[in-house]
Amino acid sequence: MCKWRLTQGASAFGHLPASSSSSSSSSFCGCCCFVVLLFWMSALALPCHEPRRDTPLPKAPNSSSSSASAPASAGRHVRSYNHLRGDARWRKLYSFNKFFLQIEQNGKVSGTKSHDCLDSVMLITSVETGVVAVKSYSTNYFLAMNKNGKVYGSRAFNNDCKLKERIEENGYNTYASYSWKHNGRQMFVALNGRGATKKGQKTRRKNTTAHFLPMAVQPQIDFFY
Repeated sequence: MCKWRLTQGASAFGHLPASSSSSSSSSFCGCCCFVVLLFWMSALALPCHEPRRDTPLPKAPNSSSSSASAPASAGRHVRSYNHLRGDARWRKLYSFNKFFLQIEQNGKVSGTKSHDCLDSVMLITSVETGVVAVKSYSTNYFLAMNKNGKVYGSRAFNNDCKLKERIEENGYNTYASYSWKHNGRQMFVALNGRGATKKGQKTRRKNTTAHFLPMAVQPQIDFFY
């Protein structure tokens, strides 16, 4: 519509009669008519700035990206926080010093070098935001830490079994007691260089002995029944 008006206005000027150069008054009159006609045509062209109804309005620079990313961000939100909704994850916890965390048949927690040890297959389940329970599904013991910093396997789930799970800067996870601290410091599950557990009082977040890499596994369920 806008383009059509401007085009028609331009062609109309081609049909204007040529002004005589011999008479100054007629030239002046012709100029005045030209100015008036130009002003009139400009006034008619003003509505052309309105967008056509069948043409989509231009969007703000970030509107398209935000609208396109809204469903994706919602999907990421759901995926990112599934671990806060009580889901279960099959994992082997591989320590920074190359041991698989295991809970033995007698409830002792230690590290093993065996890749096929079923005692090291863990079911990690969220119990609340950022807090998990870790259970060996071959021995049915929960990974636990008491107020004295001792790491052990517990038959029943209790406050000792609540562990705060956090991803550290190096990509490994740490597991700290949710219920107990030592002199205001968090106590972490950790394995020393021989695969034995360390007292929680002697652990720190930055110490790699407390760092574990959760490795996804697909356990054979029939082994457990």
